[in-house]
Amino acid sequence: MAYPIKSILTGAGMALAAAPGQGGVVASSDAGFVVQASVDVALAPDAAYALLAEPGRWWNSAHTYSGDARNMGLEAKAGGCFCEILPDKGGQGSSGSIEHARVIYAAPGQRLRLSGALGPLQSEAVTGVLDFAIAAAPGGSRVTLTYSVGGYMRAGLAPIAPIVDKVLVEQLDGYKRAADSKG
Repeated sequence: MAYPIKSILTGAGMALAAAPGQGGVVASSDAGFVVQASVDVALAPDAAYALLAEPGRWWNSAHTYSGDARNMGLEAKAGGCFCEILPDKGGQGSSGSIEHARVIYAAPGQRLRLSGALGPLQSEAVTGVLDFAIAAAPGGSRVTLTYSVGGYMRAGLAPIAPIVDKVLVEQLDGYKRAADSKG
């Protein structure tokens, strides 16, 4: 069965509209890469942190294995899982699950850090650290996402860095939309 998230490898479906998130590849080599993006949201730092723990509200369903971001959850405490439920084919119950990352640092209103290889990186000998830093800013908070990946990937890590950057900027843009909707 082909999962939509595999499109990250080919860049299929990666056309992005102009987005508020400012991202970029900070460093890149065949051994690893770092991408970073920031958004300003009209939420106090504690509320910005709480929204991070609701990926079903802001993660793009096209970048899930189940095809529906509502199947994603994040327990925002050390050891907590950023996981996704795979519903059975009939839509009743669950036929499996995926751990996207594990929380390694949780400081409400300040920082949420996870360890994990996202999407197709899971099938490679790599690890990643996904860090969300939250700082008070005029009118709310600035949320900065940094994803640092290292290890061995058969095709090398440098070629996938800009694709991962685009996908994560897309997620951060979804986060901003959810924050701005206040719903």
